[in-house]
Amino acid sequence: MRLHDFFASAAVRLATKTALVCDGRRSSYADIAAQAQALALSLHQHGIRRGDRVALFLDNSEAMVAAVFAVLQVGAVFMPVNTLTKADKLAYMLNDAQASALVTQTALTSVASGALTLAPSVHACWMLGDATPADATQATIGHATCLPYPAGRPADTPLHPLDAAVIDQDLAAIIYTSGSTGHPKGVMLTHLNMITAQQSVSQYLGLHEDDIIACALPLAFDYGLYQVLMAFKLGATVVLERSFTYPVKVLQTMAREGVTVFPGVPTMFALLTALNNLADFDLSRLRLITNTAAALPESHIRRMRELFPRAKLYSMYGLTECKRVTYLPPEQLDIRPTSVGRGMPNEEVWLVDDAGRRLPNGSTGELVIRGSHVMRGYWNKPAETAERLRPGPLSGELVLYSGDVFRTDAEGWLYFVGRKDDIIKSRGEKVSPREVENVLYELPGVLEVAVVGVNDALLGQAVKAFVVLAPGRAYTERDVIKHCHARLENFMVPKSVEFATSLPRTDTGKIRKTGLC
Repeated sequence: MRLHDFFASAAVRLATKTALVCDGRRSSYADIAAQAQALALSLHQHGIRRGDRVALFLDNSEAMVAAVFAVLQVGAVFMPVNTLTKADKLAYMLNDAQASALVTQTALTSVASGALTLAPSVHACWMLGDATPADATQATIGHATCLPYPAGRPADTPLHPLDAAVIDQDLAAIIYTSGSTGHPKGVMLTHLNMITAQQSVSQYLGLHEDDIIACALPLAFDYGLYQVLMAFKLGATVVLERSFTYPVKVLQTMAREGVTVFPGVPTMFALLTALNNLADFDLSRLRLITNTAAALPESHIRRMRELFPRAKLYSMYGLTECKRVTYLPPEQLDIRPTSVGRGMPNEEVWLVDDAGRRLPNGSTGELVIRGSHVMRGYWNKPAETAERLRPGPLSGELVLYSGDVFRTDAEGWLYFVGRKDDIIKSRGEKVSPREVENVLYELPGVLEVAVVGVNDALLGQAVKAFVVLAPGRAYTERDVIKHCHARLENFMVPKSVEFATSLPRTDTGKIRKTGLC
């Protein structure tokens, strides 16, 4: 099976069912299939073939969803790119992947044009929107011919199978990491990688055909993308929002559509817990809430459970290189609320020390992941690939070294400590930023925190905390430090505290610590 085969089956079996609700429009499975086929035909007519890379630089929309399946239908590789990406970074991705085509929208013409003039490998660019540059069928930007995004499949035009040679070992997607330091890396994912992740996550969440999944996450982020992939495999419905910038608007839509599943990240849940009018929205059908990208602080977990007492909350951990790694069953929240759980179905995980030796329960070390969801590698980056993919227990296999430090309790449940590169070394001791952040979140009214190490002549690195408070809440630096002294060892207590109105974020919504000092 290939990733798009599931959607093709659902489009036949459930042709008239609503697949997508977006911008006030309800699109059936047949509607999405027709749009995907029209674009696939145009891609094929303009020379896109098996293995070619096609960048998708589109907002969350019906067109973005259809474009994913259109690219897969011609046997090509889709590259979702966040629409917040600037021209120089987009150009880097296009050149790094040697992309053949770009699918974008007229609202992004300025950024796309700037990138295309620097990306000679791109020979075709499809533009979605009412206004197209000059004569869209003749205009060129750089080496790319500009083409209108097809409105729908031409009537009575049969579309023969264009990807008959593609197998599950072929690449389906290249998803670029957020690139918080240095250039972003293109994570190569095969059809088998993505199907494996799709099936395992659907299985432990218990998703089904009747679910209505709200997605306000960018589809360029694998967490958002998989909401569509999992739903369309099952024949469920996705309520797609462009963003979570206006939480009240999203909640209104969720109530109107009777949403049953709500995936989010900690920054989204922080916004929700700060609202005082949640009772105005009928979210009684909500049965699942999922969180990943970063662990939810215990105070936010308690608040979310108070707000949505009938919904099960899944804390999860994953990374782009393999999509998902662990999940905590909801019944474990009261027992070990700060854990991100254990490995998901059809994978094996363990911790190793700096020498690569497997560690017993109760230890702290780097997390290693083994499974068919693990990436093929980083596109065109053999050295970085070799650093992450290393020989595993069986001869000839490679396993993923995550670069993340975890600890396990006596029963093997996992607790995130931090990125190996984020560990603070102060007074000769190792400080986990996450442990300090968890204590800071215990203060009432703390919405977001980030703990970093800053250069210090005496300590080597000093612990510094950045804190965002809810409106109307006030603390002094001394208040915060006193709170930490009561709960942490002396070497872990922040030396300084800076209050901020907001914290910088990556394209995927994580707090960006790079540059905080």
